[in-house]
Amino acid sequence: MTSFSQNANRIFDRCVVDYHIENNIDAQVHNPFSPSEIDGILYIKNWIDTVQWHLEDIIRNPEIDPVEALALKRRIDKSNQDRTDLVEAIDSYFLDKYKDVKVLANATINTESPAWAIDRLSILALKIYHMDQEAHRTDASPEHIALCKQKLQILLEQRTDLSTAIDQLLLDIESGRKYMKVYRQMKMYNDPSLNPILYKKK
Repeated sequence: MTSFSQNANRIFDRCVVDYHIENNIDAQVHNPFSPSEIDGILYIKNWIDTVQWHLEDIIRNPEIDPVEALALKRRIDKSNQDRTDLVEAIDSYFLDKYKDVKVLANATINTESPAWAIDRLSILALKIYHMDQEAHRTDASPEHIALCKQKLQILLEQRTDLSTAIDQLLLDIESGRKYMKVYRQMKMYNDPSLNPILYKKK
């Protein structure tokens, strides 16, 4: 039986490869899964992460036009909000899935919700893809290749460990040994009623 993390890793890897067919931050996403199902949500989550990965690369160009940089910064800000929204959608999926679980009297809470751990798994898929690309460059020094291969192995080990931890957490929640308590993100800078720079302009 495929575990949740195995399925998520499969979807994330597919999404990263799909993005790099065009390798364009403005490419249209073609989600192969239903957007209302968890697989579709995971795919879109990783697509957002992948586009933002490349936005972060572009904005670090020391010769970038300041006007373009500001536009990119605004786009990254929106991407961060979209990313948070998707994380919360994933947690909503788990809250609904485990809503009828009888929580044990000695149950404990985890340091982070399942979705925020899955968020890190999505980013790891990107790190692994790009580190693998670096490890197979033909225009880099042998020292660069060797170092990137070493880093790639660490990233792969990290993904194995994180995947195991996520599956264990979900098993603990399912069995009532742990319980979910989700604190929705309260990003004040995006809220016109909470950001003083914005509300003082009214």
